[in-house]
Amino acid sequence: MGIELVNFHNMSKDFVGVIIEESLEKKDVLHGLKNIETKVEKVTEEHQTPWVEQWTLHTVEVTENQARSVAEELSKSLDSQHNWYADFKNDSHHYIIFRDKVFCIDRKSQEQYDEAKRYGISLGIPEYQVDFHPDIKEWER
Repeated sequence: MGIELVNFHNMSKDFVGVIIEESLEKKDVLHGLKNIETKVEKVTEEHQTPWVEQWTLHTVEVTENQARSVAEELSKSLDSQHNWYADFKNDSHHYIIFRDKVFCIDRKSQEQYDEAKRYGISLGIPEYQVDFHPDIKEWER
């Protein structure tokens, strides 16, 4: 008879993601979020965002009960002149947020990821930046 230890940290329902401050017209959305880490990255040609000199990347935690409202607020806060997205995920769901469009994806659904990817590409976002599915090697900066 053994004791099974459960790692509750891996079963988290809270969401974690990165929001690029320069992608936001309205930065108020950042105020209500738990900021885990902030780092600044100098923009290179590969970023394909020549209108900004740097990316300020905020790694944030979003509670499960605020995820939908934060996603909707982010959708209204993203830059209307350029095509950006923000995203956050937990073990079961992945919110991918574009200006005026929110995808809440079941992380087991390749089809839902493909739909979000097609939408991002249709906006002109480089394909390598919209490889969201966990089986795809994430874009390395």
